[in-house]
Amino acid sequence: MDVDLHRLPAEETPVRQFVRRLWLPYHRELEATVDDHELADVDLVEKELRFRIDRLDADGYRLWIAADGGTDEASSDGAPEGTPFASTAGNLIGFISTEIDRSPSVFDRPDRLVIGDVYVREGYRGSGLARVLVARATARAREAGCDELALDVDVDNDRAVAFYEKLGFETRRHRMTVAVEDLSSQSP
Repeated sequence: MDVDLHRLPAEETPVRQFVRRLWLPYHRELEATVDDHELADVDLVEKELRFRIDRLDADGYRLWIAADGGTDEASSDGAPEGTPFASTAGNLIGFISTEIDRSPSVFDRPDRLVIGDVYVREGYRGSGLARVLVARATARAREAGCDELALDVDVDNDRAVAFYEKLGFETRRHRMTVAVEDLSSQSP
């Protein structure tokens, strides 16, 4: 697939574009399809904007945006003329976020690159874009000296689970959750 990948800079205008055009649709979709993914009743764009800029300033965190180079009616999002990200981003069609998980020296395990989120807009699914994004994460892992990729996936997201298994990911552990109140009401 012929797409441009752009590393998202820790700057307000491009991060705002990302949040409005990719992050929010991704999480609205998850909210509608995945149990336990309800969004808070707050100004999501402003809250995520501040959170994401802080994340992007961290050394081991990276986020790449996929763009098809076409035009998108919302491509400027108020960006000043000549803003590099705004002028090259085109139609934003997906993203991947990653973070380095260095192994403490007391453990005999390799450093990992953890994939935080992968999203491909409807209409581009099945096009190979997710593979392109995971390939970018794989390149980042190599650049950072990480020997493994890791990720969490919702158990009820069958399509994502099948995709990751097809790439060779294997389940190594299960993350389990329980409400504190549910445990507090039980006698020891």
